Amino acid sequence: MEISNAQRAAVLVEALPYIQRYAGKTVVVKYGGHAMLDNELKRAVMRDIALLNQVGVKVVLVHGGGPEISEMLKRVGKQSEFVRGLRVTDAETAEIVQMVLAGKINKGLVAHLGAIGGRAIGLCGMDGNMIEAETMDPELGFVGKITKINPKPIVDMLDMGYIPVISTVGCDSDGGVYNINADTAAARIASALGAESLLNMTDIVGLLRDKDDPESLIPVVKVSEAPALIEDGTISGGMIPKIECCIEAMKNGVTRVFIIDGRIPHSILIELLTDEGIGTMFVNGDE
Repeated sequence: MEISNAQRAAVLVEALPYIQRYAGKTVVVKYGGHAMLDNELKRAVMRDIALLNQVGVKVVLVHGGGPEISEMLKRVGKQSEFVRGLRVTDAETAEIVQMVLAGKINKGLVAHLGAIGGRAIGLCGMDGNMIEAETMDPELGFVGKITKINPKPIVDMLDMGYIPVISTVGCDSDGGVYNINADTAAARIASALGAESLLNMTDIVGLLRDKDDPESLIPVVKVSEAPALIEDGTISGGMIPKIECCIEAMKNGVTRVFIIDGRIPHSILIELLTDEGIGTMFVNGDE
């Protein structure tokens, strides 16, 4: 669809107050789902992040990589096993998680950002003891429960104008490697940074009143309303831990948290820089 120069100008004018709101502030993007697997969507995400960085927003990209981990495990003849939605991680699997997340995926994203002029630095939670962890449950093996976030490596990179790209591999005081849930890590990192916003990219349009009706999107949810939405089943299944991460982040100082549809190109810019937005926004109070 062709748009006129006047329409282009109107888009920029609409974005201006949002750019002013976020300039100099920190925004954490949790990147996962289909948007990581589709090359066109990946390019759109990278452009969004590079653009925000160029207009003065301090963007931190936290990524997962479950499907690629499963694919690598399959290549080496290991069967993926999940308990309560979490990957059972023995010592060999932990090594593969570290290789895929902190290596292939992380450096690939850094290269994508660099190719479009973004200044990115790849980090993993083991760098500078950024994500300290301990065993969550012996049944799960090396799946980590976060005990501490050290934000200094991230802050140092932001202060130098870089986009930190963080893979969610943690460690303990003995150097043990842990597989960390990316939703949890992103929420804890956003809290430690005092981020203005946390954006969770998912494969759904947002929080739905009726999970089978994409038109029933709930655009704004107050944190105080969330328990009732869990109780009445509006928030259920795999959405519960995601929402709990959102709520935890807001209780720990993050101003706004969004759940957005990563399958839509440029969903980050649509949510942050337009009047209507695109997903579900969690807020405190009567905002």
